[in-house]
Amino acid sequence: MKMSKRAAFTAAFVGLLCLSGTAFAEGEGPQVDTGTTAWMLTSTGLVLLMVPGLAMFYGGLVRTKNVLGTMMHSFAAMAVVGVLWMICGYAMSFGSNVLGGWCGWNKDYFMLKGIDTTILDSGIPEYVFAMFQGKFAIITPALIAGAFAERVRFRGYCIFIALWSLLVYNPLCHWVWAEDGFLFEKGAIDFAGGTVIHISAGAAALVAAFYVGARRGYPKTAMHPNNLVMTLMGAGILWVGWFGFNAGSSVDSGLVTAQALTVTQVAAAAGALSWMILEGILHKKATTLGFVSGVLAGLVAITPAAGAVQPWGALVLGAVASVLCYLAIEMKNKLGYDDTLDVFGIHGVAALWGAIGLTFVLRPGTIEVSMLHQLWVQTEGCLVSLGYSAVMTLILLVVVEKLFGFRLTPDAERAGMDHSLHSEHGYGMLNLNS
Repeated sequence: MKMSKRAAFTAAFVGLLCLSGTAFAEGEGPQVDTGTTAWMLTSTGLVLLMVPGLAMFYGGLVRTKNVLGTMMHSFAAMAVVGVLWMICGYAMSFGSNVLGGWCGWNKDYFMLKGIDTTILDSGIPEYVFAMFQGKFAIITPALIAGAFAERVRFRGYCIFIALWSLLVYNPLCHWVWAEDGFLFEKGAIDFAGGTVIHISAGAAALVAAFYVGARRGYPKTAMHPNNLVMTLMGAGILWVGWFGFNAGSSVDSGLVTAQALTVTQVAAAAGALSWMILEGILHKKATTLGFVSGVLAGLVAITPAAGAVQPWGALVLGAVASVLCYLAIEMKNKLGYDDTLDVFGIHGVAALWGAIGLTFVLRPGTIEVSMLHQLWVQTEGCLVSLGYSAVMTLILLVVVEKLFGFRLTPDAERAGMDHSLHSEHGYGMLNLNS
């Protein structure tokens, strides 16, 4: 009798093991990590929130007659690039090398038709990763619009950002972030988009400012911001959204995520404080516009370095970024070119500093090569991004101007974009010519 009980127990135990083995076999491969997925969904929403934040930031800085037209530049990118990213942007950015590595391609990524059930090794559905990266693709061309604010046709702008997204952003994204991208293979560090986003947008902005030319009356005619309150609120939204921008780029919900979030906060605060101190010394007063400029300088500088530096390094990067950006804007004013909302002066300069400066403040164990070698790799990445974006932007601007028109006519510019392009007015009770 005793042996029968043992036999029955043994048989039951063996049966359970067999069932367990079957269950484990059926569950092989990546499984959805609900915690990481929840954080990445949140990060995706935070990065998308940055686009209306940018619209508010830019919209408050232009004249009353151009506020809606300027904000539409940001919102239009959500539509134009949002569709292109689904159709082919993700495939060009994260597919395998084609055309000699100029971009990527994967037929399963075309129209996102082949990722219905794909779970990445990080434990998130590939849909989430594709949408998270898509928000980066949206905000990058929207940043460029600040350089030629108040003086471009809406149709020409939409065509330009569509072409720029396809021919500039997608290849750069592939080179830096795809596993077979040549800058990725060289070991270039760009955690969340210093070269891919801010340097490329800054270079494009500088070229566009020179090609399009200054606003009529600039710099002799005073062109005051219409609503610095809106600009301040927009900057606050950008600061909040940047936590998803940087911390979400860990594609995780763990230690690296916490490190990236922390240094993002530190760099933003350091940038703002540095700019306030600088204005206090030079002008005996701190301005709201200076404050938000410092915040952005710090945020941009830490973006490429967010996963690679400790808090003290973020403090250095953010503080120095404000000084460099302040000097860049002063230089712009002396040279007289009209980068209207200082896209190159803040995004371009701060990103260059962040991408190169991170080499000197790297967390121990981050790289396996010498600091000198990493410095060259970082510099090479910056030069590639600058040069490629600048040349392609010039070509695209010439093509769009010749075929579709880009610069507003003198009469339309005098009337303002809101009235001449959209038949609307942002503020009905204010002087529309101011």
